[in-house]
Amino acid sequence: MPEPAIEVHNVSKVFRKHLKQISLRQEARSLIGGLLRPNSDSRQEEPFYALRDVSFTVQRGEAVALVGRNGSGKTTLIRLMTRIMRPTAGLITVRGRYSALIGLGAGFLPTMTGRENIYLNAAIHGVPPQQTDTLLEKIIAFADIGDFIDIPVKDYSSGMGARLGFSVAIHILPETIFLDEVLAVGDAAFQAKCLERILEMKNSGKTIIFVSHSAGAVTMLCERAIWLDKGRVEMDSDSETVIEAYSERYGGRQAFDQ
Repeated sequence: MPEPAIEVHNVSKVFRKHLKQISLRQEARSLIGGLLRPNSDSRQEEPFYALRDVSFTVQRGEAVALVGRNGSGKTTLIRLMTRIMRPTAGLITVRGRYSALIGLGAGFLPTMTGRENIYLNAAIHGVPPQQTDTLLEKIIAFADIGDFIDIPVKDYSSGMGARLGFSVAIHILPETIFLDEVLAVGDAAFQAKCLERILEMKNSGKTIIFVSHSAGAVTMLCERAIWLDKGRVEMDSDSETVIEAYSERYGGRQAFDQ
C-alpha cells in the first residue's frame, strides 16, 4: 500500500497572549524590578491552544474538508501542513509537491507584475523557469485578467489577484492542493470556474484539503470531513455524517454557512 499523502500526529499549536496591556510606567517598573527579581515576569502571558493533540491521515487521492466555526483551528492547521508555521508539538508529514491557496494572491510581491509573480510563485513551489515557460500561456488564459498581467500586482483588484493566485496554484502540477475558503472570493462566474477545475483535479487523483463554510461545496468536493472544535478533532467521518452532526448541534444546516 502506498504511503499516505499527509500524516498528522498529535499536533498542537500554542500561542501566547497578554492578559492585560502594560503601560510605559509599569514597563519601567518591571525593568527595575527585574534587576532585583530576575525570575519575575509582569507580562503575565497566558497560553492559547489553537490546536490540541490533533491526529489524522489522508491517503493519496482523497478529498478531505476541514470544517468548524470561526476560530476552531482550520486555517492554523492548514498553515502548519504547508509549513508556513511550525507546530508547538507533534509531527506533520506531507509527501510530494503541493500548492496552497490561503488567501488568494497571498505570496505575490505587490511591486512586481503579474507575469513576474507567476515565475516567482512557481519557483517557490519548486517549478523551474523552463517548466513555467511551458505553463505560462495556460496560467494567463485561465486567470483572464487581460493586459493587467503586465502591470504591478499592487494595482490589481482583489478579484484579479484571486484569479491569478488560483490559476498559478492549479497549473504548477501539485500532487496535493490546500484550499482555504477559495470559493468565498471573486464573483459567481469565477467561483463556478474554480469549482469546475477543483472537480477536475479531484477526478484526476489529486489530494485535496478543503476549508469551507459551504455545506454544498463540501459534499460536492469531499467524501470525508474533519470537524474541528476549539482546536480538537470533534468528528472525522464521511461528509454527510459530519455536516448532519454539525448542523444538529448549531441549529440547522444553515448554521454551517456561518
